[in-house]
Amino acid sequence: MAVESRVKKSILNARMNTICYFLSLIIAFFTRNVLLNHLGAEFIGLTGTLGSLLGFLNLAELGVGTAIGYVLYKPIFDQNHPKINEIISVFGYIYRQIGTFILVCGIILSLFLPLIFSKTNIPTSVLYVGFYAYLFASMLAYFVNYKFTLLAADQKNYIITGYFQICTSIKVILQMVFAIYYANFYLYFLLEIIFSSINAIILQWKINQTYPWLASEVKMGKQLFKKYPEIVKYIKQLFVHKIATFVQFQLSPFLIYAYVSLPMVAMYTNYTLITERVKGLVSGVMSSTHAGVGSLISEGDLEKAYKVYKELLSIRIFVASIITFCIYILISPFVGIWLGEEYILSRIVVILISLHFFMLIAREINDQFIFGFGLFYDVWAPITESILFIVFSIIMGAHFGLTGVLTGPIISMMIIVFMWKPYFLFTKGFKKSVLFYIFHSFKNLFLSFIAMLISLFIYNASESLFSFPNPWIIWILKALFVSIIITISSILLYISFSPDFRGFCYRLVSRTKIFKDFS
Repeated sequence: MAVESRVKKSILNARMNTICYFLSLIIAFFTRNVLLNHLGAEFIGLTGTLGSLLGFLNLAELGVGTAIGYVLYKPIFDQNHPKINEIISVFGYIYRQIGTFILVCGIILSLFLPLIFSKTNIPTSVLYVGFYAYLFASMLAYFVNYKFTLLAADQKNYIITGYFQICTSIKVILQMVFAIYYANFYLYFLLEIIFSSINAIILQWKINQTYPWLASEVKMGKQLFKKYPEIVKYIKQLFVHKIATFVQFQLSPFLIYAYVSLPMVAMYTNYTLITERVKGLVSGVMSSTHAGVGSLISEGDLEKAYKVYKELLSIRIFVASIITFCIYILISPFVGIWLGEEYILSRIVVILISLHFFMLIAREINDQFIFGFGLFYDVWAPITESILFIVFSIIMGAHFGLTGVLTGPIISMMIIVFMWKPYFLFTKGFKKSVLFYIFHSFKNLFLSFIAMLISLFIYNASESLFSFPNPWIIWILKALFVSIIITISSILLYISFSPDFRGFCYRLVSRTKIFKDFS
């Protein structure tokens, strides 16, 4: 059965994600100061806090979208339209229940807004308008936009991503213009409501255009709910995985504050603000293959899946090591120019931040194949990872301060993510010995390590050449130089010694061959 190329759709998603990422970054750069100057830092802080409150309520969704995406892979590959209609109907029913729960919780939470924001000078009416504007946008995801999961599972995010980015960009620009001329809080939130509605209308239009046969109904989903017990099982399993990740992310700043100081939290978050932005870009591009992996595995050809895994593993480590090296060399000089020399952290802390960044990028290759195989039932693993994270952070933090706290997530990830997860994937998914993973991983890591040593030697030997009066010019030239030498070194080594990397490159160069192999 002929289907669209997975690689073609991955490339389209990656391209669109990259374009939209930089567009949003540029617009945010130009509008942030304007909004701060005309609406005030207190109001901008309010919008961020309201978003966090709604984000906490949305924890109730954790795992549902991922579970539905996994269940859709097989029927999408088989082009089984009746089954897709049933699954989307069940999804709509589940999301309706979650949306109702969040709405009720949101209304109850709103009663405490004056207490939560008791120290602010912003009028209470603005608090409520803002909260319900964000709550309205959140409800659209549960009651209207839930069909977007089909686009994601079918690797067709690119169809709608551009429209969303255009709408979001226009919204932010209008908010900036209205802030300049009116400085009105209500107009700011009115635009949030208007453009959330426009986005929902566009999404429905594009889904109807892309899937004219889609005829899902929430009422039918309620009747079919018991027909798909695996969905509930996957949701429960994924909820544990997601909540553990959320807990770890939220605890890090608190542990740093507990064992070091509040100013150190600010200094640390200056660095993580940069690494999170970079990770967002990398993940946006690399994650474009996630649904393709699930579709590939649904074919049942384990050798073909394993071949693709080795190629994606090589490119993942290749990209992660290049960016990690650039972060290690460039992040402290950037912070020094951006905020001042007093905000620069020690070299050992920078090494730990860089290592953690590398692990976050590298781990996703195993995660996406584990999700593709539907191996969610090791719920003890994320719980254990969280416990190890807390224990090691507390013990090491008490003795070594910030350095100790940062070793907690690294040790917990090393044990669970890079030891247990590969074993779990290879034995239960690929039906192979984990020794295959160890061999390919260490081979790629060794190549990256040699490339870093070569690049570091060249950089240290050439650092004295960068002498200009403007520090920004020096940093930009250094960034270009470092990026070039690590990229060239890595490419030469990987092309020479990694057949899997060469195979991936061949797929990109020979587009026709890509479509035949990956379809």
